[in-house]
Amino acid sequence: MQSPVKIWRNQKNIAALVGKTGTIISWTIVRVPPGDFTDQAPYPVVLIEMEDGKHVTCQMVDYDVSDLSVGQRVITIVRRVTHPDADGVIPYGIKAKPLV
Repeated sequence: MQSPVKIWRNQKNIAALVGKTGTIISWTIVRVPPGDFTDQAPYPVVLIEMEDGKHVTCQMVDYDVSDLSVGQRVITIVRRVTHPDADGVIPYGIKAKPLV
């Protein structure tokens, strides 16, 4: 179980990243994921340089294979990360999707 305190503290980090745009500077496809992510594989993970110069690593969603390229513009969004835990808490986090 994830601590409610950790979830509460992480909300500030998530809120600071929502809706920010950036550019992919590197990417890879995860084919053998950790246990909680097996239902999502294969999935791309991207390294993004945000407009403020910070770097963010996250999963890419709502993409076409042609969107996986260095220089692709993306926007950060909030999505479910894994399945709910035993207490029914749905973990959300930052993911990226291509800008159209």
